[in-house]
Amino acid sequence: MSDKPSGKEENEEVDLGQLFNAIGRLFEKLFAFTKQLLVGAFEIVIYALKPLVNNFKIVATALMLAAVIGYIVEKSSKPVYFSDMLVKPYFDSKYQLANNVDYFNALIGSKNTQELSRIFEIDSLDAKELISFEIEIGPETPNDLLVEYDTYLKKIDSSLAGDVTYESYIGNRDILSGSIFSVSAKSYKSDIFTSLEKGFEKTFKNRYSERLKVFRDKSINMRQKTYQEELVRIDSLQKMYIDVLKTDSREGNLSFSGESMVPLVKEKSVTREYDLFKEELRIRDSLRVLDEELILESQYYDILSGFEEVGRVKKDIFIRYSIVFPTIIFIIMVSVFLFIKAFKFIKEYE
Repeated sequence: MSDKPSGKEENEEVDLGQLFNAIGRLFEKLFAFTKQLLVGAFEIVIYALKPLVNNFKIVATALMLAAVIGYIVEKSSKPVYFSDMLVKPYFDSKYQLANNVDYFNALIGSKNTQELSRIFEIDSLDAKELISFEIEIGPETPNDLLVEYDTYLKKIDSSLAGDVTYESYIGNRDILSGSIFSVSAKSYKSDIFTSLEKGFEKTFKNRYSERLKVFRDKSINMRQKTYQEELVRIDSLQKMYIDVLKTDSREGNLSFSGESMVPLVKEKSVTREYDLFKEELRIRDSLRVLDEELILESQYYDILSGFEEVGRVKKDIFIRYSIVFPTIIFIIMVSVFLFIKAFKFIKEYE
């Protein structure tokens, strides 16, 4: 027998060799392209920084001057105070809350201090100190999100529920998807925040939320009435079974065991009495749940955590002008030098 490979095997070896060579050339081109990108980016950075290095004294002077000006502006500016309030709206009043926050910001932007003073019941001078309001979703735990996701799946069609994953649901939530909201207020005055709660109390009530509350109350009252009627019916049946047991006892239909002396009642009667007892417990538990719902959601909102008596100083990087001003100047210089380089290159290019 001959050990020489057949023509078919030789062709396969040649094809594999060509494939590996093609893959190797592809990786070489990819590495070369990546190298060119890195070198190009490095050259752009060098071209941008070279004029700054060549004019180091001018650049350093400009940055120092910008830092000094920013420091002066920062120290001469009024401190900004802020405070947060956690609220839980009911009856879809969260939409009115978000709309009114935008309305308050519009009043501040237009300097309508009279309307702000009327809404929040504060002095017009205090109203001038307001800066802005913000609304965000309040603190949420992973368990809260899971409960919210489960509730959402129960509301939509079962054919669509399988297509909505937990990750997609969380990714598509907006600011009004939550049940607890954080309302933040900013002001130049530190002790104005508790006075603002009166104005927010007016933001949770509108015609739509009023209709929802009336509908909810009527629905609960109807269910309570039905449960009360069921309790009356169960009570009458229980009395009837007790009368039957008394009659059987008088007629001698009850027997006793020799040791425990416990009456052995007919199994059918005992089972019916126990079923009635369980049904009574279930109905009373349902009534308790309805009473708790009326008590817990008797208002249009709950304030979980109110505004603080004295606000905290806002420490934001964007109001640190001693840092912001030099950064802006540096970016402008780099942009100008890059523009000049690009302009010269385009002009001289042939």
